[in-house]
Amino acid sequence: MAVPDGLAMDVFGRVLDVLLPPGPPAKRAILAGPGLPAPDPAPDIVLVPRHPRTGQVWRPSTTMETVPLAADVWTYLAFPREGLPLPVTARMPDGVLRDEPLPRHPWGSFRADSRVFLHTLARLPAVRQPWLRRIYDQVKDHPYARPF
Repeated sequence: MAVPDGLAMDVFGRVLDVLLPPGPPAKRAILAGPGLPAPDPAPDIVLVPRHPRTGQVWRPSTTMETVPLAADVWTYLAFPREGLPLPVTARMPDGVLRDEPLPRHPWGSFRADSRVFLHTLARLPAVRQPWLRRIYDQVKDHPYARPF
């Protein structure tokens, strides 16, 4: 599985490297959704947003396999900020109150939750296929092993 460089690679790359067998990528996944250009050439899998209120999955115009992500996660991956906001180092002007907290910084790299992963796999009909069942059993038997 090949994912785009950048934040998507940071989030999904390590997990895919551990769970999938080595070799050349068989499928290519990209981010698709509102505000992004149409993919060219067409990928095998698209990571799309799920509407935050209705839960409806954004559907591309073509019939690609879709993987829905929470809207805020998808937005973070599709439109990363250029750097973190910096705290004010000088005095605030008179009459201005600073009430917003400083941004939280991650303690380490992204770690997938094994329970969420297993729950998601269990709902897929494809989990009955031997290769995916092997991954499911491996994570179930060792929920705290790398990358979880």
